Amino acid sequence: MSAFKSSVARSIAPALRSTASPSAAARKVLTPAASQILSPRNATTLAHYGPKVPGRTPTKYGGVYTVTLIPGDGIGKEITGSVKEVFAAMNVPVEWEEYDVSGETHGSERLFNEAMESLRRNKVGLKGILYTPIDASAHNSWNVAMRQRLDIYASLTLCKTLPGYPTRHKNVDIVIVRENTEGEYSGLEHSSYPGVVESLKVSTRAAAERISRFAFDFALKNGRKRVVCVHKANIMKLGDGLFLNTFREVAKQYESSGITTGDMIVDNTSMQLVGKPGQFDVMVMPNLYGNIVTNIGAALVGGPGVVPGANIGRDYALYEPGCRHVAKDIAEQNKANPTAMLLSATMMLRHLGLDPQADAIAASVYKVIEQGKVRTADVGGHSTTSDFTKAVLDQL
Repeated sequence: MSAFKSSVARSIAPALRSTASPSAAARKVLTPAASQILSPRNATTLAHYGPKVPGRTPTKYGGVYTVTLIPGDGIGKEITGSVKEVFAAMNVPVEWEEYDVSGETHGSERLFNEAMESLRRNKVGLKGILYTPIDASAHNSWNVAMRQRLDIYASLTLCKTLPGYPTRHKNVDIVIVRENTEGEYSGLEHSSYPGVVESLKVSTRAAAERISRFAFDFALKNGRKRVVCVHKANIMKLGDGLFLNTFREVAKQYESSGITTGDMIVDNTSMQLVGKPGQFDVMVMPNLYGNIVTNIGAALVGGPGVVPGANIGRDYALYEPGCRHVAKDIAEQNKANPTAMLLSATMMLRHLGLDPQADAIAASVYKVIEQGKVRTADVGGHSTTSDFTKAVLDQL
């Protein structure tokens, strides 16, 4: 089993349906630590995925957890501000170590390194998205650097229809599992000759195996029925071929679990998502494809402002909106939708074992959305970030 075999996951939300316990055959695939938390969930439970990371417990002093907070660029400070306001109103036992790292500010590298040390200490963090300059002379993505340095190898994003947001497709419920450390995001590029650039795509069997196991383990623990591998092995026969073949090998070990499997080329996947998203359940894929598919999935359910996310490794957990946009065009205008960040924060609370607070906040967010009286501009309304935050607090 891969590094993820020791991770213990809870159910993902918004989960408005009950999740039955897996069969005895399914339990045989899981480790004892994982199977301990598998139990039926009430149909009305509003829960978020919050995996435990045994062996590296989050920092806690006097009953209070210390969490690294990186607001990020663009709308980051506004939506993390919403989280801080809600946490304060509920007296959530979380103390923030905040680092105003910015991908835009010259000289911010020192703050970035300090934030990294904080994450290593606390082992859990909440972050907005850091801006990555396009200029070739600028630094590489600090978002990617965090995941690579801490080996936070699994990106998890839930794209689910929320009652109250009208969308073209109904009952979308897709989990996107994205490999976080390799592929085109390896950052290995050089100019071999003026006007000629070589960019290396790195693929390893070890990374493909552990992300595939993560997807299957997640499906088992959350009552999911199908896992599909997304690839481009018809063209990249070695790189994506390795990913696909490794997925198939891992799938054989889960045959008795009742989970069905399949694979699909990424361009067809994009078309199928737009046309018939209901056919997808859990999807696992390399890094770049995950970026694209996540954005398509978000568009199906209301946009990047409503999709929560998590980044999970063996030792660390970092929570951020599932769609990685800084939204510079609406920054500092009090227009941002804080839903994705609030729901990501409830995922973090479950990781810390603070389920009652997570349930209360998630239920309040869903209630505000369902009532439809307070909507930000991205979902067809005119309310502000502050209006939405106040509405959530009023529900609490």
